[in-house]
Amino acid sequence: MTDTPDADVIALAGRLFDAARAGDTDTLAAYVDAGAPANLTNDRGDTLLMLAAYHGHAAAVTALLERGADPNRANDRGQTPLAGAVFKGADDVLDALLAGGADPSAGTPSAVDTARMFGKDALVARFEGPSEGRSEAP
Repeated sequence: MTDTPDADVIALAGRLFDAARAGDTDTLAAYVDAGAPANLTNDRGDTLLMLAAYHGHAAAVTALLERGADPNRANDRGQTPLAGAVFKGADDVLDALLAGGADPSAGTPSAVDTARMFGKDALVARFEGPSEGRSEAP
């Protein structure tokens, strides 16, 4: 017996990564509910959640989070799904990740650092929370 996954397992993983990129929420939910790992990673350390977030699929992000995906799991380059969503400018994905427990200070660069890098001052303020004398918008 070898430690090399068989061709069927590799093909299934490829379909799941494609489903995450495409935002195929129903397929992702069905496979994770059937036992596929919610934190399945590809050869670069990107999780299903990272791919769904980076490609702007808030419903898929929410479904994966509800099934135990780790919102703070970084890929091999130290990037988190939240930092990817900041880079892509996907507000609905940001909302889903934050509601699912994503930490804006996790990763390298973190979501806060990424927001600063791209001059997204409103996001920096949101991530850092209200300071004295400043209230958050409703």
